[in-house]
Amino acid sequence: MRNPSIMTKILLLSTFVALFWPAESLLAGHGVSIDGNLKYPAGFKRFAYTSESASKGGQLVLHELGSFDKMNPYTLKGTEPAGLDTLVFETLAIASLDEPFAEYGLIASDIELAKDRLSVTFTIDPKAKFSDGSAILPEDVKFSLDILKSDQAHPSYQAYFQDISKAEVLDSRRVRFQFAKTNRELHLIAAQLPIFSKKFYTAHPFDASSMTPPLGSGPYVVAEVNPGKTITYRKNPQYWAKDHQTRQGMFNFETIVIKYYKDQIVAVEAFKAHEFDFMYVNIAKQWVRDLTGAKFNENLIRKESLPHKNNAGMQAFVFNLRRPLFQDRRVREALDLAFDFEWTNQTLFFDQYTRCNSFFSNSFLAAIGLPSGPELKYLTPLKALVPAEVFTSPLTPVSTLPPGSLRDNLKKASRLLAEAGWTVKNGKLVDAKGAAFEFEILLSSTSFERVIAPYAKNLEKLGIIAKYRTIDPALYTRHLQEFDFDMVVQVFGQSQSPGNEQRDYWHSSAADRKGSRNIIGIKDKAVDNLVDKVIYAENQEQLTAACQALDRVLWHNRYVIPNWYVNSHRVTYWNTFDKPATQPVYYTPFQALMTWWLKK
Repeated sequence: MRNPSIMTKILLLSTFVALFWPAESLLAGHGVSIDGNLKYPAGFKRFAYTSESASKGGQLVLHELGSFDKMNPYTLKGTEPAGLDTLVFETLAIASLDEPFAEYGLIASDIELAKDRLSVTFTIDPKAKFSDGSAILPEDVKFSLDILKSDQAHPSYQAYFQDISKAEVLDSRRVRFQFAKTNRELHLIAAQLPIFSKKFYTAHPFDASSMTPPLGSGPYVVAEVNPGKTITYRKNPQYWAKDHQTRQGMFNFETIVIKYYKDQIVAVEAFKAHEFDFMYVNIAKQWVRDLTGAKFNENLIRKESLPHKNNAGMQAFVFNLRRPLFQDRRVREALDLAFDFEWTNQTLFFDQYTRCNSFFSNSFLAAIGLPSGPELKYLTPLKALVPAEVFTSPLTPVSTLPPGSLRDNLKKASRLLAEAGWTVKNGKLVDAKGAAFEFEILLSSTSFERVIAPYAKNLEKLGIIAKYRTIDPALYTRHLQEFDFDMVVQVFGQSQSPGNEQRDYWHSSAADRKGSRNIIGIKDKAVDNLVDKVIYAENQEQLTAACQALDRVLWHNRYVIPNWYVNSHRVTYWNTFDKPATQPVYYTPFQALMTWWLKK
């Protein structure tokens, strides 16, 4: 299933471990899980990671980089403001953040999966209303599915909801989703459908480039917009779910203001001047060196590493296979060999990071050792389609630790480039026609330039000209959507139970679809086969084997140059908050923040 981010944004839908659930136990209820177990019983009061002592009120000020130019987070063109999907729109059900396998009804008060697993029926809570006071109807649910599967929505939704064939209104409160085939998580995917007002989006075309504040059913409404600069969300005093068990102790701020900055360095200084209250830190230098001083020493500003158990997935330098330059696997391996992670981690990152060693890093789904058992069974029929290393070599990142060295790695890289038809002439690497090996690395933050600069120097030793350019985040997103780049830095986030979103990441059907997350441009029959194995796994053993087999094939095809991860959320905030005693387990920093409140 999708992870918390559509595109870096697609802080999307939480997911679940796939265990077989006997048909006779498929009953209607307040919540659903794939293994039939729920931590929270019917009538529970609140989630354990919230507090009954949370107080309401006050203003929270946050920041984002770049700008925004639309008010619909579910379309392709343009950039929406942060928070819109979480604060204004709601789904039929929501996942708890302390169990990876379960969802609890929100707009849907009852969820019933058919015994044949080919349909699910949702009963709409009679209290559920949009912020204008109009009731949420089954017709709105049907409209929401239809519009997200249409060309008006972001293409990723078409892939994600592909196996939901249609929605059928049964009566004034019930709607049934029909499935094209059985899929262990499809009823949970259906429950994560964001619900739109059919009336509102009939009057305001869904895919229009408009700054009209949207109508949703969430805890906040858009109160004020300064296009591209700030957006203010205000708590809806008539919020229909303010007493709902899944909302207790959450969304405690009266207003949430998000300010936009063009540069991360400027944003850090603005934070220290208290222009905003809370910041997630993803740059090691800022964490160690820039976020220091008297205000930190006096505990006016706090720094905290919040542990989590999220699947780290893969962050990497990503090749665009649509470029002829990168279509030879030997070339991609050579460029991987030129990156010195150990030097980078020690010199630039203060040894804070762990190297990504899988497309499912920090997870039991990562491939270990050599393939065996069910995993080998999946891979053997594909032997002629995959690199030989899939069967002979474990997933091992390039290293410069002794007895290895950058010098040895560059020698091997030179041999691979020569095998691929490249030669060095007058200090430059050229092909048989004399064309130079030259490409551009596109960046969205100047902070990454200090990482790319020494990498470009290493490539220069091979005769390769690697230029890099930092552009506005909104423009960067547009380049990704259009596949207009040579190399970029990208994160492929993963959930606890991968599923339909893998089709959008790696499948051939997504390679030419603008806006898909298959930004690499992978078109590989073996990958397609294994993606289907992941999506249609019937139990935990099959899911794990399929993920590990897919992991091996992606890794040994050298589609990316693996980067790094950290298994905690580094956050800094002005010491004006209280928070629950118990933290969530699978979460983003923003999700945790929505359980905090201002000190009195």
